[in-house]
Amino acid sequence: MRVAVGITGASGVVLGQRLVEELSKAGHEVHLVVSKGAVEVARHEESLSFAKVKKLAKRVYDEGDLAAPISSSSFKIDAMVVCPCSMKTLSAIANGYADNLISRAAENCLKMNWKLVVVPRDTPLSLPSLENMRKLKAAGGIILPPNLSFYNKPETIDDTIDFVVGKILDTLDIQHDLYKKWGGKQ
Repeated sequence: MRVAVGITGASGVVLGQRLVEELSKAGHEVHLVVSKGAVEVARHEESLSFAKVKKLAKRVYDEGDLAAPISSSSFKIDAMVVCPCSMKTLSAIANGYADNLISRAAENCLKMNWKLVVVPRDTPLSLPSLENMRKLKAAGGIILPPNLSFYNKPETIDDTIDFVVGKILDTLDIQHDLYKKWGGKQ
């Protein structure tokens, strides 16, 4: 599977980093775009090194590279995940404002009916943010907030990260063992 991953300047860049690790480990072709904002947030959150994650991707692009292959709908990808997705990026995608490579590649997914998953990372949510999510959902995007789960009995931060990344992989129909699936009432 060929998957574009955009990591934007919202809290939780470790989610995007972990996603790239899992996609790469499973043998998928990752095309990665890391925004300048994501680099800044990573400094504050002391997450994994982007250098390590960039080595796992097949191709890495600058967010300003609108000549990159993923900027064109003639370059077929199977899916795109924006994780985490800042409200700025979500607004750009929802309103067709393709001013950088992440929002342009996402626009291609919407117009070509390719799978687009956004992981919005903000709370609480303003009415404009909710409206942008509604617009994006109506356009065919999948909105996957990184909500916590407790039925899987997380014990560490990594358990909660793995749950969210596992849910993203679920939307892409990629098998994984990152969290225990709900098996019904025992």
